[in-house]
Formats: sequence, structure tokens, C-alpha cells
Amino acid sequence: MIVTVTPNPSVDRTVHLPRVERGAVIRATAATAEAGGKGVNVARALSSQGIEALAVVPLATESESSYGALLRAAVPFVSVPVAGAVRVNVSLVEPDGTVTKVNEPGPDLTGEEVDGLLACVEAEASGATWVVGCGSLPPGAPADLYARLARLRTAGRRVAVDASGEALRHTGPVDLLKPNRAELEELVGADLTTLGAVVRAATHIVASGAGQAVLVSLGRDGALYVDADTACHAEAPIDDVVNPVGAGDALLAGYLAADVTTGGGPAALRTAVAWSVAACRSAGTRMGQVGGRDLDAVVVHEPIDLDRVLAE
Repeated sequence: MIVTVTPNPSVDRTVHLPRVERGAVIRATAATAEAGGKGVNVARALSSQGIEALAVVPLATESESSYGALLRAAVPFVSVPVAGAVRVNVSLVEPDGTVTKVNEPGPDLTGEEVDGLLACVEAEASGATWVVGCGSLPPGAPADLYARLARLRTAGRRVAVDASGEALRHTGPVDLLKPNRAELEELVGADLTTLGAVVRAATHIVASGAGQAVLVSLGRDGALYVDADTACHAEAPIDDVVNPVGAGDALLAGYLAADVTTGGGPAALRTAVAWSVAACRSAGTRMGQVGGRDLDAVVVHEPIDLDRVLAE
């Protein structure tokens, strides 16, 4: 089983608009609402493909029933009581695929609530193969929350973290880090404009001991996997993107799924990118079934073109 923890869950509203125009009144063409948060998205993607997963989320009592209703039993979840209401995030999607996101900060978590969240994760993860910490930290949460989560590592239970900013910087030694390009740039303090620069940055992270492996999502340029022994790049140049929101979460879910079924490392990268493709081809944040068409879209590059300039 894979247990995910989302310290700052959300209700994700996706609003489709003819265009975003500042200061104007715009009529939406469609709108949906889903229970979200990066860890919830990862667990839901895993469950949808038949991989056992459990999402742990902090929720106020008044938010739990409505949040659970939005999940519609898509993934099992355990809630940890907190005082503040769940946040609402809004994605504005234009016909050309451009997405503008507005994310609320989330409720303040007290030290006692953080302790309760981590204690719940430890209890639920007794038989887990992976514990996955995902997403931003809410106000009041300590920057080392994921470092404390990393202490749950055992010989049979690995820890992965998908975070940004100070939460990523303070993450303790883990088995897998999953930043996107911008998050990796912030972490190493440098612009990464080529695949070679990303490989060197990820290699530095592995050598520092922060992560045994690094999975970097690169948007239109695909994804890169780096560990102490190798580096691998894969991409999927598709022209039927419906909504790229959640593609990074699907990438991580696909990697974890491949790891628990056939083994991780570079061989899992093709599956991970295929899951990301399936997410891009799906409306909202609920990924459709991954099929042969998604796998066929993935191109694995060996060797890596280190001089390749990345898209803006």
C-alpha cells in the first residue's frame, strides 16, 4: 500500500473560460469541483489504476463530509481533526490550454495539530511500502514537517516528497524527491535552461544526501530521473492536451505504481510519463485510465541530449 499525506488539502474548482481578461466580467462555459491537494491527487490516480492507496488529510469537522462527498469514494482517506476550514483553489482554463491558478493559503495548523497529523500517518503506514508527502504547507506548519515525515523510513518503507520552497529545502534524507523545474531551480539557486543543467542539479541533490533519487517534471520537455548510478529522460510530444493540471501528480503516481509492480529506477520513467499523458488528456484533475495509446506516446532518450534547451 502507498500512503500519501497532504498537509494542505483543497477543494479544486476548475473553471473553463473563453479567455481571461483582467477587470472584466467573464461568463464561464463550464465548471467543476473536486476534492484536491497533491497527495490526494496522487492517491486517487493510484486507486483509479488498481494500486492500493490511502490519503491522510487534516480536515475540520465541518469540511469532512463535503470533502468526502467530492471524493465520491474514489480513494480511501483518513481525516485528522483541525480547526480551520479547507481551502479552495481555482484553475481558470482557456480554450488553448492556458491555465491560470489562484490558490488560497489554507488554515493555520497548530503544533498540536501537526503532531496529530504525523502520528496518524505513522499509524496508518504500518504496512505501507511508500509514504508520500505532497504539496505546500499551510500557515503555521513548521518548515521541517517533511523532514519529520522522513523519519518514518524503514528497510521496507520508503519516503517520497513532492514539495517546494522552504518545505523542500528542509526535507531530510528521503528515497525520492519530485520537484518540477522551477522548484529545482529555487532549491539549487540557479537557472536551469538545458537538460544538462537539470541533470547536474539533480546529481548534486543526490550527492548531497537529500534524496537517493530525483524525479523532475519538465512540462512540455517531459521528465528526468536521476540517481547515483544513472540519468534518464523521457517525453511525450502530444497535441491533444485537455488540461495539464495534475500532470505532475500523475507523473509521481505513475512512478510509484511502476515501482510497486515491476520495480522503480529509470525503467519506471516511461510508465510515469504515460500516466502524466493520461492526466493531460483528461478533464479536471481526475485522471482517466492509462492505456496503450498513452504508453505509445512516450519517447525515452538514451543517451540524454545534455545540450537541449528547455522550453520557456
